[in-house]
Amino acid sequence: MPTFDDPFDADRELSRAGCACGQHRSEAEHAQATLAMRCEPVAGEDKRYEGVVASAVMRAMFPRDAARRAFLKSVGASTALAAISQFFPLKTATEAFADAGLPEKKDLKVGFIPITCATPIIMGAPLGFYAKHGLNVEVVKTAGWAVVRDKTINKEYDASHMLAPMPIAISLGLGAQAIPFAVPAIENINGQGITLAMKHRDRRDPKEWKGMKFAIPFDYSMHNYLLRYYLAEHGLDPDTDVQLRSVPPPEMVANLRADNIDGFLAPDNICQRAIYDGVGFMHILSKEIWDGHPCCSFAASREFITTAPNSFAALTRAILDATAYASKAENRRQIAEAIAPANYINAPVTVLEQVLTGTYADGLGGIKTDPKRVDFDPFPWQSFAVWMLTQMKRWGQIKGDVDYKAIAEQVYLATGTRKTMAEMGFAAPEAAYKSFVVMGKTFDPAKPDDYLNSFKIRKSS
Repeated sequence: MPTFDDPFDADRELSRAGCACGQHRSEAEHAQATLAMRCEPVAGEDKRYEGVVASAVMRAMFPRDAARRAFLKSVGASTALAAISQFFPLKTATEAFADAGLPEKKDLKVGFIPITCATPIIMGAPLGFYAKHGLNVEVVKTAGWAVVRDKTINKEYDASHMLAPMPIAISLGLGAQAIPFAVPAIENINGQGITLAMKHRDRRDPKEWKGMKFAIPFDYSMHNYLLRYYLAEHGLDPDTDVQLRSVPPPEMVANLRADNIDGFLAPDNICQRAIYDGVGFMHILSKEIWDGHPCCSFAASREFITTAPNSFAALTRAILDATAYASKAENRRQIAEAIAPANYINAPVTVLEQVLTGTYADGLGGIKTDPKRVDFDPFPWQSFAVWMLTQMKRWGQIKGDVDYKAIAEQVYLATGTRKTMAEMGFAAPEAAYKSFVVMGKTFDPAKPDDYLNSFKIRKSS
């Protein structure tokens, strides 16, 4: 019996067939009731909790369909309910069950960096996704990644927007005290680019980039690993042939304008702002390095997950809900307007529209269209984490042997996210690992050391 079926319907079977959210008799009925990928409730919360408790009692008392149907047909549903209520406190149990699912803490703070990678986290506030899931969330604009990390570790933020490798690094004690963190959702895939200063418009071959200075947002970032990968594949050692500097994304365009750097690999809104301001051009999109790569994540400490599991679950559902909405092209212009204000990204709407819709000026006089320039898919593939660990080891951030699988599965919560997505009616992959191609080289997550050892350019141990 689906969770929200009427347990006192004598014509219903006790089988658990039905839709993923438990509100409908079939997936077809679920699909008809779905609006903008969100399953609409068919009853008030009180009625839904009553159904859960009553279903459990009826299953326990009548594990066989025939006996339950015979009982109900002989006495009727109302008499059956009254009789059971004499021996089992349905009302009290319902209230206890409802209270058990409530967030332990409704007023939450979530930190973010003002970039389009944080779109689901940011838009959850103005578009009402947190409120829909029973939370009052203040999304807090933050200056840089080290600040986001420290404020989350210090519990000033309950959860936060983080670069996808950051929760791995924090859990391993790289650059900070070792504190277990977890990732229930990826914020965005693709959505970055290599932007060069206009003076380099005729230096498009990376082999000519020796001595140039590039900005990346943070050492433990996909930007760092993708830029290093790109340079190395073109024969440059990123530790000796160029200079890499960590610069907060909001400061990158000013540094490019001041000639402090020659280019950067950064979030697309930073790239597009440099183009909008006439100080840079798009060299390549990050999806041309690895199509479908993760960039940012939604992360929380294990302590928060353990001490406030219902709050964490509600936050995760809100993020998944917002991500599903952001994944639809027809919603992107509305989202651009919602996240453009000064308290969020603080960018012209036209800049964000160019990023989110994928129709954009390239800074060299051309207009390009790529609807997958940035996309939103929340599933935290554990193979993503394994790849990041190979690059951490490749560039000397990790020493010695690495238990790739154990770390990936500790930090990237694929199993829990899959279950939550299914409960919400969203399609989720059955596996947690997959192969992918980065600049023509296939990555097999089952053979990370073989992949690592295949690179000629790497930091010596």
